[in-house]
Amino acid sequence: MSDSQASILLVEDDYLDAMSVERELRKIKVMVPLHKAKNGREALAMLRGEPGVTKLDPLPNIILLDINMPKMNGIEFLTELRHDPFLSHMNVFIMTTSSEDSDRHAAQNLRVSGYIVKPLTFDTFNDGASSLDSFSLFLDLLKLKPQ
Repeated sequence: MSDSQASILLVEDDYLDAMSVERELRKIKVMVPLHKAKNGREALAMLRGEPGVTKLDPLPNIILLDINMPKMNGIEFLTELRHDPFLSHMNVFIMTTSSEDSDRHAAQNLRVSGYIVKPLTFDTFNDGASSLDSFSLFLDLLKLKPQ
């Protein structure tokens, strides 16, 4: 599956978790560009094209966002994103090891598209740990069709 305009921004500070996401995307044959940021500040700089940082153009279809990160955590990033008139519409899927209701409620209040409990496997999209209604939403946002 590929689409030259579709892409994903992965905001994840843990190298092994980032590798896991890449592996899972390959397993389901999602072959779109995967941009990576190690924290919320870096991700915002990429989305906005701040001085010294190349702007992602076009903007990614999906942001996969870790909650627990240094410098700017996922909830802080999401709050900033939702207050930016040019970025507030973006589709964000939260990824976290946290099963805290406070994290889930904070993410839902900030209009996330889905909530995925790590370790990430796309099989978890359909279990009770994740809030995504169906895997097809993820593919739809990437403009991809299941095989």
